[in-house]
Order: sequence, then structure tokens, then C-alpha cells
Amino acid sequence: MVRKGEIHRKTGETEIKVNMNLDGEGIGRINTPIPFLNHMLELFAKHSLFDLELTASGDVEVDFHHTVEDIGICLGKAFNKALGDKKGIKRFCSAFIPMDEALILLAADISGRPFLKYDVNIPAERVGNFDTELVEEFFRAFVNSGNFTLHVRLIEGKNAHHIIEAVFKALGRVLSGAVELDSRIKGVPSTKGIL
Repeated sequence: MVRKGEIHRKTGETEIKVNMNLDGEGIGRINTPIPFLNHMLELFAKHSLFDLELTASGDVEVDFHHTVEDIGICLGKAFNKALGDKKGIKRFCSAFIPMDEALILLAADISGRPFLKYDVNIPAERVGNFDTELVEEFFRAFVNSGNFTLHVRLIEGKNAHHIIEAVFKALGRVLSGAVELDSRIKGVPSTKGIL
């Protein structure tokens, strides 16, 4: 079974192409006009072990909002497409992930029901030229298009870069665990028979 998703989305504001392989080696080839987001998505690929190719262009002269949100939408669609029928996946995963003084709790349920609980108060409005409020916008778009439940909570942390980096590393680790195949699971892990 090949678990890959490919998405190409073009709007009046952005153009994004995504190729995602859930059974990869953590190779990230990311090219967007937002260097900080490139770094975070490379971390996500590395720690998820998903192979991720992503190119994006957008109206960043306005601000980064449209591009960040649309990248989240496309990643969610590629992730959902790659999951296919979801047979044999573990479905749930959670982790505490540190980054120096920052500590993040992240938990996921590949439920087929989009829901985000984001409780991360980042103590700076910007990291470089990246608006930190866009992290939540990215996660909301990813979750809604990916059709899964995600809880993200900041336990400790003072450095905005460390907090955001821990969040993206945690996302990779947790989604990797949730989509891991287990030969003992017959069909989908739900008493309803569907996810």
C-alpha cells in the first residue's frame, strides 16, 4: 500500500504544490517565501519521518496570512489523501516534547472529525518577520483540511522560537505515531467501522 498524497491548489492569492509520503524517511524539500515557516516544516518532516515536498508562492507583500493558511489547507488535504481508508493505523498518539526551557503537550486522534484545541500563549508577536499568531492559523487550516482532532498545550516556555519549534516537532512526532500501521489492527480502529 502506497500512502502518498499530492495536492496542487491555485487561488487569486496563492499557488501551492504538496507531495507527502507517510512512509518516508523524513526528507523535507520546502520552498516558500517565508523562511521561518520553511524551517518549521523541515522540522515537521524530519520528526514525522514523512517525506514532504512543498512549493508555495503568495501575496506576501500584503502579509504572510494567506500563504500560511493555504499551506496548512494543502498539507491537511495531502495528509488526508495519503491516509486513504485508514485501515491498520494506530489512530491516537500523544507526546510531551521539550525544546530547551519550552515544553509542549500535543495529542492527536485521526478521527475523521476536525477539531483543534490550541492553548499556546506565545510571549512575542513576532519571530523575525513572522507573526506568531499565524502558528494557530496554520494548525487550524491543517486540522480542518486533514479531518483530525488535535490538542496543543504549552506547559512551560518563555522563548517564542523555542515554543514554536517544539510545537512543530511535536506535530511531527505525534502524527507519525498516529498513522503508524499495526498488523494487529484489522480494518479501522473504531467500533463504528469508519473513521
